[in-house]
This record gives sequence, C-alpha cells and structure tokens, in this order.
Amino acid sequence: MKYPKEYLEEIKTRLKVSTVVSKSVNLKKRGKEFVGLSPFKNEKTPSFTVNDEKEFYHCFATSEHGNIFDFVMKMQNLKFGEAVKYLANLAGMQPYMFTKQDEEREKKWKEYSTIYDMYVDFYHNELLKNEAHFNAREYLKKRFLSSEDVKKFKIGFVEKNANFFAKLKNDFSEETLVESGLFYFDEKNKNYIERFKGRLIFPIKNISSQPIALGGRVIDDIKYLAKYINSPETPFFKKGSNLYNLDCARKLSNKLNNIYLVEGYMDVIGLSKNGIENVVANLGTSLTDRQILTLNQFFDDIIICFDGDESGYKAALRAAESSIRELKPEKHISFLFLPDNEDPDSFVNKNGKDYFIDFTKQSKISIHQFIFTHYKNQTQNNPSSMAIFEKKLRSIAKTIKDDFIKKYVLEFFLQKISELTPYSNIGKKQFYPKRVKSLQSTQKYFNESKSLTAIEIKEFSLLYLIMKNLELFQEHIHLIESIKLFSDENRLIFQTILLKLKTNEKITLDEISIDTQLIDKIYKFASIKHILQNNQNDPNKVFELLEEISRDLKNYDLELRIEELESKFSQDLSETTFNEIRELKKQKNIN
Repeated sequence: MKYPKEYLEEIKTRLKVSTVVSKSVNLKKRGKEFVGLSPFKNEKTPSFTVNDEKEFYHCFATSEHGNIFDFVMKMQNLKFGEAVKYLANLAGMQPYMFTKQDEEREKKWKEYSTIYDMYVDFYHNELLKNEAHFNAREYLKKRFLSSEDVKKFKIGFVEKNANFFAKLKNDFSEETLVESGLFYFDEKNKNYIERFKGRLIFPIKNISSQPIALGGRVIDDIKYLAKYINSPETPFFKKGSNLYNLDCARKLSNKLNNIYLVEGYMDVIGLSKNGIENVVANLGTSLTDRQILTLNQFFDDIIICFDGDESGYKAALRAAESSIRELKPEKHISFLFLPDNEDPDSFVNKNGKDYFIDFTKQSKISIHQFIFTHYKNQTQNNPSSMAIFEKKLRSIAKTIKDDFIKKYVLEFFLQKISELTPYSNIGKKQFYPKRVKSLQSTQKYFNESKSLTAIEIKEFSLLYLIMKNLELFQEHIHLIESIKLFSDENRLIFQTILLKLKTNEKITLDEISIDTQLIDKIYKFASIKHILQNNQNDPNKVFELLEEISRDLKNYDLELRIEELESKFSQDLSETTFNEIRELKKQKNIN
C-alpha cells in the first residue's frame, strides 16, 4: 500500500530538514546551509550539511544523502511506513492508517480540492477579464493593487447574481458542493446560494499551496453586510490551524528568521507588494496555539502587528495571553503597535518598506514586557490592586508550557513588581533604614520613619552630606547645582543652601535660615550619616557618596517619567511616545 503523494508532500512541507536533523545532530548555520559532525561516522571536523531550501542532507564523509524520510529511517532503523508515522506526528498531522475511512477521506479531498481549483480559477479570470467587473478593479486600484498583485494572490470577484453551482452540479453531488462551504441552501427560495456573492475573494491555501477556503470582502458600503467573511469550517479547513499566505511565507524561512503576523488579507498583500513578504494573517479568529506552533516550525521570531486602534490593541492582548503559552527558549514573540488609525497596509503604503522595517526594529516590544505594561496600567496604587496585579501576572506565567521560560518570565514579572513596591523587598539595597526590633527608642524611630518615603530619606542623605561639607561643595558647586529633589520641603532647603553657597562667602550652617527642627529631622534620618562619620575628612569619599546619591535621584526621576509616558502610550500607542520610553530606559540602564 502506498501513501498518497499529497500526504507525504505535506509532511515534507511542514518540516524543515534542519528541524528533523537537529534532534540528532548539533547543527550550526553557515551561509544558506547548516553544518555538523556526521551522525554516521566519528569525526572531529564537520562534514555533514543540511540544505533546507533543497530539502536534503549530505554527508561528505560517508556519502549518505537524502530527505527527512531517509534520515529518520537511517538514524532510527525504521521502515518507511514507521518513519512516515513518526514524522507525521512531528508535523502535527493525523496518521494515515489505510482504512476505508482514510480512502474515503482521500476521495473526498480530491473532489474538494478540484471544486476549489475550478471556483478560484473561474472567478479570478472573471475579475481580470470581465468588463462588467470594472467597479471591483477600480476598488483594487484605490487600494494600490496592480494586476500583478491580483495575479500573485489569485484574487477573484463573485458577481451578485453568480450561479457557479449550476456549472458544478453535473460533476459533483449537492452534498459535496455544500460541504465545500462555497454554497448554502436558501430554504425560503429553495435554491442554492453562493456564499461570497458580491465580494472580492481571497483564496486561503494550505501549506502545500492548494486552495481550501476563501475570505470575502464587500466592495460596496452596505451597512447590513459584514465587511469580511470567511469560509465556514469544513473537514479540510479549520480556521485555528491555518494562516493566510503561509504557503508562500514559509519558503523565506531559509533566509529570514522573523515573520509578521497581521490581522487581514489586505495587510498581507499590502506588505508583500512593498517587498515585505515574510507575512501571514490569522483568519478572523483569536490567535491559537496551533497557529503559533506552526509558525515556530519555520521562524524563530514572530512579530504580531495588529491595527493601531482599540480593537487591534484588544486583539493583541488576547494574542499575547494565548501565545505566551508556547514561548520557548530559542523562540521569540514580540508586538509591534502602529500609530493611531493605521493598519499594516496603510502604514507601509505611506512610508515604504525601509521605514516599516526600521520602525519594527525600534518599536517592537517583547511579549512579556507588553503583558506587564498593560496590566500595570490597569493598577491603582493600593495594596488590593497590587495584589490583583501580581496574582494576574503569576497566573499568566503559570500557563507557559516550557519550564525554563516559565521560570524566567515569572522572575521578570516579580522583579518589575518589586521596583514598584520597594518597601516589600527584603534583602535588597534600600533607600530607607531597616526595621530592627530592639529598645523603645529604636521602635519609636521606626514608627517615625514609616511616614517617610524612600526618596525623602535619600534626599535627607544628600542634604546631610552638603551640610557637613559646606566649604567643600562651595568650591565644587557645579557638582550639585543641577541635582533635582522631589519633596517640596527638601527642595526648598536645598535651594536655600545653594543660594548661600553661590555668594562665595564663607558660611556656616548657623548662617543659613533653615528651621532647626528640619535640620534635626535631616540629621536623624539621613541613612549615610554613619558612613560619613568615618570618612569626614576624605573628600574622595564625599564625592563618591554624592555620585551614588545623585545617581539614585536621577533614576527615580527617570522612573517617574517612564511611568508617565507608559500611561500615555497605553492610550495613544504613539511611535514618538514609545521611542521616548525606550530612550529613557536606555539612560536608566546606563545609570
């Protein structure tokens, strides 16, 4: 018994040779090929090559050569049928069992694929040649599509009074034609209706480039009609298992590591005609695990780019929470948010390929950063809200299937939360004194310090350092005059001291008009006073402490500005805003 040719071809199409071979051989990329040590002979210098584009492996040491079936048979000592079952499972396909059901399914598939070939060819030619479809061609011109674009994606147009059913019913049963999803029975008028009448049609192909479904778009503004519709699910088409343009995009995986995932057919076509062909679209449904797994077979970096509006953002969030489950150490998933009211098609048509690619490099954000930022922006500054926030992030991290990624994503989330809640971080360097259970005076000190913020205590240290070294800072006033303080009271004290220092007159603390109670408070809570007491006469140590304090204050300022911009970005998704955030974070890392 022979396996159907189409079944074997789909296995080969779904699996790159390097994917199969890398399970047994440690491969390294070299140009268009992969190289590794021969699995058939002990050697020190790699002589084993894999070429995904040509779909073969070759061992120069032993002259072994073949495709994925040959490799599995050789490595695992399997017969051909056993190798097919193994690879079909690896490719996520149902095993072919040679039962009557399989034979019947194969027969139905041939009928199904023939119907789709005839349907797509007929309406594609109608769009190109039938003068009655002038409006449809004009619509495509307004969307900047040329006849070459129409031919490349085999776009068609189904007229409003179409009756292709009559052309097919002599060769196929009514049941088979209805099962194709192209037609449905109108109970009222007792006749068969074309599902896509009055619409442009976009063939949805399987990974082997065979049409298996359609997407349809109206060209007239008719409010009671959905703008887009897709074929219903059939025995040969499952929306959550297919992606528009995957059959073409997957061929680029030997040259490119990344793939754009967009929402619509026109987004795919718009990017493609501008020279960005590594792009696919999901089919009007939420992103599924199966779609992510399929893309992971071919690409290491999935860039999800939905429309720059509220619905696009919500779709991106759903996609993030769904797809993070399939995150793997060697794979990346990121998000690209376009400016308001832009979609990939409109954005690339306005700005061109190079700008779009540069925008991607500058603006894409990792999946875990996107999820954190989204839920952070929903959080209020109170314990209950923060608890809900942390619980949500923990639950999302828990869904990740890979244990290593799960560990590090959870650590990322908790680290980011700890930056928002410094007082809950035990064991980290803090801006405030540690709580110590001891004498009554120490307890009183602690109770008083609880009312102070971490940044106030840091400011006390700055003021204490200056007050104890007035003469030194008068000589080096340039080191302190640009430092920014955040609490009103401390800022006023700082400005008063600066004014006195700038007079260039020798001064003492008594000559500066500062309330003695405030001075006592500064002296009491400045966290560096014990360090300074032991280094009072060491200018280098004073400058070292100053540098540390000013760096902490600057980082606090950056954090405030980043938080403000992140809140703004969640509302406007502006490229400019996001670039500002990136620049500030870069500065914070440098500090």
